[in-house]
Amino acid sequence: MSFEPGDTVSDFLLENVHPNIGKSEMNLQDIMDVNGAIIVFSCLHCPYVIGNISRIEKIAEKATSNGVGFVAINSNAANTMYESDSAENTKIACSKGIPYPFLIDSDQSVSASWGAERTPEFYLINNEKNVIYRGRLDDSPKNPNLATTAELDDALSQYLAGNKPNKQRTESIGCSIKWVY
Repeated sequence: MSFEPGDTVSDFLLENVHPNIGKSEMNLQDIMDVNGAIIVFSCLHCPYVIGNISRIEKIAEKATSNGVGFVAINSNAANTMYESDSAENTKIACSKGIPYPFLIDSDQSVSASWGAERTPEFYLINNEKNVIYRGRLDDSPKNPNLATTAELDDALSQYLAGNKPNKQRTESIGCSIKWVY
């Protein structure tokens, strides 16, 4: 299964490892704000996520200041070689200043049901829980100076202005989610 623009997303209940933001377990309704939410499938080791950190924080700030909730979900398998993706290390990273809840999809059921493939991968959903944009932040995740597009920011701005985003689907650019098979 995969959620694409126009689809209504399913709910979930996941552990939030951020010690200062959000409840210890959060569902979709906890993340939603009056204008919807942005859900980003993320992790801590991926160079594409690392290259996007300041831009992810900037889009999170824009979203939350405009009534759009924001959350990251780490769906990488706990038993991968990437120790930084463990729940404990994600909690430590959050305590150092990540400005949004960071959920752990330990059984990978949410990433599988949503169809997430990479980190980072963004889903912008409206207040009726319909996907209005899915894909990448922009076309240069490792180097902001080389970006020639801003698809997520454009989609968010168009949505907040009451319009349907011009571009509703892009292919995310990043590391594959580390699946348990």
